[in-house]
Amino acid sequence: MTRTIQGSQTPTEYRVRAVNTRAGARIETASEVIAFDAEWPSSGVARLPGPADLLASALAACLLKNVERCAELMPFRYTRAAVDVTASRQDRPPRFVHFHFRLDLVTEEPARRLELLHTNLRRYGTVYNTLASVCEIDGEVVASPASAETTAASTTAAQDRT
Repeated sequence: MTRTIQGSQTPTEYRVRAVNTRAGARIETASEVIAFDAEWPSSGVARLPGPADLLASALAACLLKNVERCAELMPFRYTRAAVDVTASRQDRPPRFVHFHFRLDLVTEEPARRLELLHTNLRRYGTVYNTLASVCEIDGEVVASPASAETTAASTTAAQDRT
């Protein structure tokens, strides 16, 4: 059967293999192995990420990869990017209902460029768009000047010496 995907000639494929044994569970992808928690019932002590953590991590990685994409294409200058993602799920039926992110950037870019970056993150992220088609996603982009990072690092270093 041939599928036509809107706006694309041939879809890009990603392959992973997941294996679960009594010794533990792992995902094999992109020449890496990622251990994850597949215990049921859950012991309550999370020593490894579970599927929900991995999904939230995929959104975080998507956002950071698209910041780098924008850095190349716009260009957008930054020295550091960090993102926090919160995923909210309901129990019945079990599904995610909301994702929230906060993207912290160290940059000197003006506010209009930050908004353009935020628009591009929402427009061009594959994981973002997939999740947004089935649940709500919102987020904020927060910028700090490079001098603020230097000051914070100096303060932390001084506190560590005392």
